[in-house]
Amino acid sequence: MTESVDSPATSPVTVEDGVLYVRVATPRGGNVLNGEAMAAGAAALSDLDESVGAVLLVGAESNFCAGGDVRAFHGAPDRSAFVRQLADTFHGFVRALTSVPVPVVAGVPGWAAGAGMSLVCHADIVIGGRSTRLRPAYPALGFTPDGGLTWALPRIVGTRRARDILLADGVLGSDEAYRLGLLTRLVGDDVIASEAERVARSLAAGPTEVSRATKRLLLASDSATLSDQLDAETDSIAHQASTADGIEGVDAFVEKRRPSFGH
Repeated sequence: MTESVDSPATSPVTVEDGVLYVRVATPRGGNVLNGEAMAAGAAALSDLDESVGAVLLVGAESNFCAGGDVRAFHGAPDRSAFVRQLADTFHGFVRALTSVPVPVVAGVPGWAAGAGMSLVCHADIVIGGRSTRLRPAYPALGFTPDGGLTWALPRIVGTRRARDILLADGVLGSDEAYRLGLLTRLVGDDVIASEAERVARSLAAGPTEVSRATKRLLLASDSATLSDQLDAETDSIAHQASTADGIEGVDAFVEKRRPSFGH
């Protein structure tokens, strides 16, 4: 069953079988960032229904997201004010996405440039194919990055490599993006979308409280000491041992059967 988060049937944000779908790009202008999706997505992520067990970011047509709408920048009477407003909306979505308590999956065919590359950096599981290309693209416009790219990229690929990619506006093919950890799985181009959906649905159908608890630990780890993180892990695993899913998981293992986790 598909449920629209906003009232129009064509909403870029929908919920289906425990997965929150966000269509981050619109076919306009070669698959540019969808501002409507950013606003609606931020609202849905900030008030996430308990029935949602995963988030899936999808693009439009053959590209994941080719970045901002440069023609709209060009036509704005006050470009600075216009770009600021767009960045504020985009960053509202990024803030909500990076604090969401469930796994975030992205299916990335074709180009993920500019804002699209930023979104790739904030997903937990990123599925690409041979067609996948990543590029900052900001220097070519005379812009600096947004979407948290200068924060996330160094944490994934390392500080020195991130400087090279961002300053030189490097294009990363699928093999290099996978080697650097920007893509976490490579599949055939024709199954990127279906594989990303399969993974998201599998996560939503699994022990969702475990996923949420694991995400909480991962989100806290950025600013925690090892000692603090060990204490948090002790508290979390001890709590999970007494939950319905924790009991079912252990019982199923001992009884040599597939666990039946509740939601």
